[in-house]
Amino acid sequence: MLIAEVSRKYDLSQDTLRYYERIGLIPRVTRNKSGVRDYTEEDCRWVEFIKCMRGVGLPVEILIEYVGLFQQGDETMDARKELLIEQRIQLVTRMEEMKKVLERMDDKIARYAQTVLEKEKTLNRPQV
Repeated sequence: MLIAEVSRKYDLSQDTLRYYERIGLIPRVTRNKSGVRDYTEEDCRWVEFIKCMRGVGLPVEILIEYVGLFQQGDETMDARKELLIEQRIQLVTRMEEMKKVLERMDDKIARYAQTVLEKEKTLNRPQV
C-alpha cells in the first residue's frame, strides 16, 4: 500500500507517517524497486497502533522505547508489558481527572442554564 493510501486510511498526513518512521515510532517501511514506501499489513498495524496510543496521549518517547524493545525480540516481552502497564496506570489516572473536570463543567453549564431560566421568567411577566 502506498503512503497516500495509508495516509487516507488512517487519516494521518504523509509528512506525519514519514516523521513517525524517521524517529522510530514505526519500524522502517520497506520500499519498492523505485524507492517508494510500500506499506505491508504489518506496517499498517503499527501505524494503527501508534495512532491509537497517541490518540490517548501516550508520549512519543514511550512509544519509541516500546518499538525499540519490540525490535529486540521476544526477550523484551516482560519489559514491553511493564511499560504498557505503567502507561495504563497513568491513563486511568488522567481519565479520573478528566471525569472530575467534566463533572465540574456540567455543573457550571447547569448553573448558566438555571440563570437564563430565571432571567426569562422575569422578562415574561406581564406588566401591570
